[in-house]
Amino acid sequence: MTSKQVKPQFGAVRTAAGAVRPLSRVHITGGLLHHWQRRNSAATIPHTIEQLRAAGNVANLSRLLERDPAPYRGRYPFLDTDLYKTLEGLAYELGDADDDAVRGFYEEVVGLLEKVQAEDGYLNSFFQDPAAAKKPWEDLAWGHELYNLGHLIQAAVAANRRMGDDRLLRVAARFADLVVSRFGETGVCGHPEVEMALVELYRETGERGYLRQAAQFVDRRGTGALKHSIFPGDYFQDHLPFRELPSVTGHAVRMAYLAAGAADVFLESGDDSLFEALERLWDDMVATKLYITGGLGSRHSDEAIGDRYELPSERSYSETCAAIAVMQWAWRMFLATSGAKYLDVFERVLYNAYAVGLSADGKAFFYDNPLQRRPDHEQRSGAEAGGEPLRRSWFGCPCCPPNIVRWMAQLADYVAAQRDGALIVAHYTSAVIESAELDLAMESAYPWDGDVRLTVSRAPDGPYALVLRAPGWARDVTVAVNGEPCDAAAADGWITLERRWSAGDEVRLGLPMPVRAHGSHPYLDATRGAVSLARGPLVYCVEQQDSPATPVDDLLVGVPEIRHAEIRHAEIGHAEIGHAEIGHADIVSANIERRDEAVVLRVETAAAPPPSAELYPELPLEQTHPETGATGTSPVTFVPYFLWGNRGPEAMRVWVRTPTTGTNGRKAT
Repeated sequence: MTSKQVKPQFGAVRTAAGAVRPLSRVHITGGLLHHWQRRNSAATIPHTIEQLRAAGNVANLSRLLERDPAPYRGRYPFLDTDLYKTLEGLAYELGDADDDAVRGFYEEVVGLLEKVQAEDGYLNSFFQDPAAAKKPWEDLAWGHELYNLGHLIQAAVAANRRMGDDRLLRVAARFADLVVSRFGETGVCGHPEVEMALVELYRETGERGYLRQAAQFVDRRGTGALKHSIFPGDYFQDHLPFRELPSVTGHAVRMAYLAAGAADVFLESGDDSLFEALERLWDDMVATKLYITGGLGSRHSDEAIGDRYELPSERSYSETCAAIAVMQWAWRMFLATSGAKYLDVFERVLYNAYAVGLSADGKAFFYDNPLQRRPDHEQRSGAEAGGEPLRRSWFGCPCCPPNIVRWMAQLADYVAAQRDGALIVAHYTSAVIESAELDLAMESAYPWDGDVRLTVSRAPDGPYALVLRAPGWARDVTVAVNGEPCDAAAADGWITLERRWSAGDEVRLGLPMPVRAHGSHPYLDATRGAVSLARGPLVYCVEQQDSPATPVDDLLVGVPEIRHAEIRHAEIGHAEIGHAEIGHADIVSANIERRDEAVVLRVETAAAPPPSAELYPELPLEQTHPETGATGTSPVTFVPYFLWGNRGPEAMRVWVRTPTTGTNGRKAT
């Protein structure tokens, strides 16, 4: 069969310059990701629109049409970005199916942006107010004007690509042209983000000035182009030139956005020195600064990354926006190199550090994402006083909720990629994948189950490669084509099947998902003597609701008990967990009912004896490994980390104590 003419439909990243090219003609049809996208449409988007109206984000624009504008509503000068991120998500929604309420909000906001944009192209509802405390471009460190432009561009590109609506693109291009004119020689934003947006605007329009400006913004950091205030230069990634940074540092979201933008610049420029810095920073981050959930950022005071191995569980900041930024960086590194290791991190972040930011009902959010909650913890999420003790319906700085909306809407953009002669499956779910040469239907209950079935619906005349990712956590992977086992070992994280395909051919990929025990590096003091549980790409935790007899801080779990954990179904709601036991054979053969329910783990645990009343008791020197004195055993349920906090504010742990003190830091087996 010859190649068909595929209607262009580009996703969030459009480049032909990397080792692989993104493939955006993917439609997610089932499984957990499909459930998330349906929840986004039915609950999160309507809720976000309601909150944006209530908080005054829309009114901040419309008031600029008045002769005597009402006061700006909100504490921060960058609240327009919450509209832009939402519009980006809505462009995906409306590109797939029209909805009157969504369409109405979209048209209203786009119309306002067209009307209030200044003659020179400037657009910012805070600084355009004649009564604003500061003038445009007066405070580049904290004004976030270029950050605003970045999110406007991304919304505009999405609208043009997914809807064929170029109105926002014209607005964004006018603002971008003003920025290129004004910042061609000097200046840089305190909050990186505009860099990757300008590169994408270049990809959309072909105007090289946008690419050149993005490269200049990356290169100006650390050269004295930004006046620092409140925090020192490393907070802004501005104490050293980007290529000289020894490690990811400073504000976590800023750092990951900057790296993603630098990766975009590399993709289009081929600057090897830039890639060397990106690879060094990535590897150091993964080895020393990333939580087991994929969260980035260990400090609340400045939302910063912290030192190497500074990864306290209860103080993990791991902002939801940082999770999205890490995935953006990971995807661009994958496009540049075809490296599977970047997708392994992407996947870990997606199902853990990102997913935990949203409640099960889709209407409440975490800003920061700890890995432990102590029984007496009273701090509210976010910087504001009061509010709910867990996820909140909105924030005074609501950057995370609309960021979740846009990322959830575009998940299909990150399922597959292509290169000449090959279709690459990066992530597993139920989906329809179309390319110029090969079309597939993929079925899977991933991440609950590791059985993946791919059926060819259209194939080219000659040999063609189907390339499947073997996740870094997977062992004993199996592959069969039309029922015949293949001896197809993974190389660098990829399984390559090259042959002459025919419609109806079926590939079966088996990714066994035994329960794993993870220890931590000996330098990571916060989790020494503790173990975490994982299965497939999911990290698990224990909530106090599932350990009624023993405080979670006193639970002891050994590796042998983890090895024999029971794997169960559970319907997890706000009030209770109901279990339905399933056997190991069901997991292997993928006979799990493919419903929107979780796989939980039942693990035998022991209870530690009551601790000493002293905070720092003296230890008997003659005992190197004192006995724990554990009493009794009982089964306790561990739930996927991303689902914690949906049943009330009680204690939670990802890292659980092991039966003896001390740890050698080696990987558990």
